[in-house]
Amino acid sequence: MTFSATTVLVLVLVVAVLLVVGAWAYATANRLDRLHVRSDLSWQALDAALARRAVVARAVAVGLEPAGYSFGGPVSDAVDGRILTELADKAEQADRGHRETAENALSAELGAVPTDSLAPQLVAELADAEARVLIARRFHNDAVRDTLALRTRRPVRWLHLGGTAPLPSYFEIAERTAGATTAGLTVDEMRTSARVVLLDERGRVLLLRGHDPQTPDVHFWFTIGGGVESGENLRATAAREVAEETGLEVDPAALRGPMWRRVAVFPYDGELIRSEELFFALQTTGFTPQRGGFTELERRAITGFRWCTGTEMRAIAAAGEVVYPEELPDLLGEARTVVARAVDPEVRSIR
Repeated sequence: MTFSATTVLVLVLVVAVLLVVGAWAYATANRLDRLHVRSDLSWQALDAALARRAVVARAVAVGLEPAGYSFGGPVSDAVDGRILTELADKAEQADRGHRETAENALSAELGAVPTDSLAPQLVAELADAEARVLIARRFHNDAVRDTLALRTRRPVRWLHLGGTAPLPSYFEIAERTAGATTAGLTVDEMRTSARVVLLDERGRVLLLRGHDPQTPDVHFWFTIGGGVESGENLRATAAREVAEETGLEVDPAALRGPMWRRVAVFPYDGELIRSEELFFALQTTGFTPQRGGFTELERRAITGFRWCTGTEMRAIAAAGEVVYPEELPDLLGEARTVVARAVDPEVRSIR
């Protein structure tokens, strides 16, 4: 039996189409698998953040007892420490289907807590716990959005590329907006910052030494970086901050990342700052930073700099001056790898 040229051409085209479809289906299935893993991991991170908030809520409940006790102001009659404890327990023990309702009930009760009735340290703990929930929820919902966007496409549904994995679901929770006024502190809105792990040819990182203007005797060390301004993206902010804080002009495209994400809550110059920090990495040669781009506040608060190895950062911390982020000595190898590969990595959370 012989085949005509037309038949052969049709067969070749069919095979080509099947190969293309097969390659697309294989790549899409792998991508879906990664998205499902991302959704699962983001839920685990959110679950951990919610669990920590429940622990802090119970500590707040203890801080409100006995009834009528006040650290710096009157305790509202609407807040009962026992009810707060019960709601924290229910939220922690609720299954996934009832978790939103339980967590929102806890949020409402926490929203009624007068922060001037609590010790400053407990206010900071509560603000930190709520900030971590806020960021974890945002990343979880972003992961769910991306997964659903691909899972719900018709070709994906027709070919059952999602397999038997259940569809992920969004998690909606009310955010407490009441400010913390303990000890004269006011809560700044959650702000986003871009930070840069600036490495020299020896693998050392450039750190700045500073202090809170209101506590000049307590020093700490930190990476280059600052808040995102209106109209800026993270990469542009990172490049601008490098120029302002060191005098080094860099191409934003040369920055690798963001690679790490850190949620921090800390007092500074009379405010309680809640910050989401995203870290980039950049390789350069060693140089002496210039202070020409500092603001007046930065000139008073930033007193020095140093190119540090991991061992040197541990020695600084052992001497009593904290290095932020705290995991940085153990993360330098990862930062060097990110720079060497010249590929933007997956963002992961650090302390």
